[in-house]
Amino acid sequence: MAHAIVLFSGGIDSTTVAAVAREQGFALILLSFDYGQRHRVELEKASRVGMQFHKVKHRIFRIDLTGIGGSALTSSLDVPKDRAIDDEIPVTYVPSRNLIFFSVAAAFGEVYEAFDLFYGANILDYSGYPDCRPEFIESLEKTLNLGTKAGVVGNRFRIHAPLLNMTKAEIIRTGLRLGVDYSHTHSCYDPLPDGSACGRCDSCSIRRKGFAEAGIEDPALPIVNHKYVDRMSDRD
Repeated sequence: MAHAIVLFSGGIDSTTVAAVAREQGFALILLSFDYGQRHRVELEKASRVGMQFHKVKHRIFRIDLTGIGGSALTSSLDVPKDRAIDDEIPVTYVPSRNLIFFSVAAAFGEVYEAFDLFYGANILDYSGYPDCRPEFIESLEKTLNLGTKAGVVGNRFRIHAPLLNMTKAEIIRTGLRLGVDYSHTHSCYDPLPDGSACGRCDSCSIRRKGFAEAGIEDPALPIVNHKYVDRMSDRD
């Protein structure tokens, strides 16, 4: 059975992508990153979420991107709250993050002979990130095959982004069809001290919209949604 590496944060998209890769017959290597992110609780969640796939390798790779900064996820910059989502690149963009992540994924791929790389890029319900575009995927795939031994000797890397043209609601429905349990997934950029989601950042807003449009209650956020309603009431 061929192996695939999945960039895995433990959120809705990466969890659904893992399920898609499994359905396609791949043995999964889940690759998460401890990069100094504000929402480091996602690593704990990713470990729990990954257990539902059984008999998979889960690697957590440590790399400190706080030394670069420039993002609300890796510095003291404030995470935007309650804003209208548009195509402008937000301050939660982490400079070159997916370029770095895919370089590491390709290195693991050469070692494990896993030349299929999956990630949860999406161009419909997303916050304007440049590394979630098809042009990025096409260009990076060529670069990985030009700059690695695997690519040179004919074991070509392929980047899979099966959720690219789906809405968040379609992603959730796809995951449920494949038996995904979303109850431990984490999406929030700025979690509360107890690790629960803030309910107000871009990622929380997109998640809430996705479950609402899918007509399904979010199994991970019943308490957070209540807290969110309370906060909004307090501001009136």
